[in-house]
Amino acid sequence: MAVVVGYVTTPEGRAALAAAIMETRRRESRLVVVLTHGPNSDDESLDALADTVRDELDEADVAYEVRQISRTDDVAETLVTTAEDLGAELLVIGLRRRSPVGKLILGTNAQRILLDAPCPVLAVKPAES
Repeated sequence: MAVVVGYVTTPEGRAALAAAIMETRRRESRLVVVLTHGPNSDDESLDALADTVRDELDEADVAYEVRQISRTDDVAETLVTTAEDLGAELLVIGLRRRSPVGKLILGTNAQRILLDAPCPVLAVKPAES
């Protein structure tokens, strides 16, 4: 079994990765990190990010796999499909803090993941600064 996490270089992505590492340890499982492009990234910066994430995971001493998805891939669909294909026991995503009105409407990707995931979803927010 595996824990799957969606990661992008944002505070939400970093919070999701930290939570996924903790859950992977707790479950004595392996971690599959699905990396996606940030708002201002290109393929070269995604490769560099993958190396940075691998270094962090080596230091965390967890079994892992890092997958990169292209800018044209549907993030929600890729995360759900990855969780299905692996028989994941948990899917971890990061959520942005929202205003009271914004809380009524989740981000499209988050909503699709919560509704379509074949396993429990842990949605985390970054710590307030």
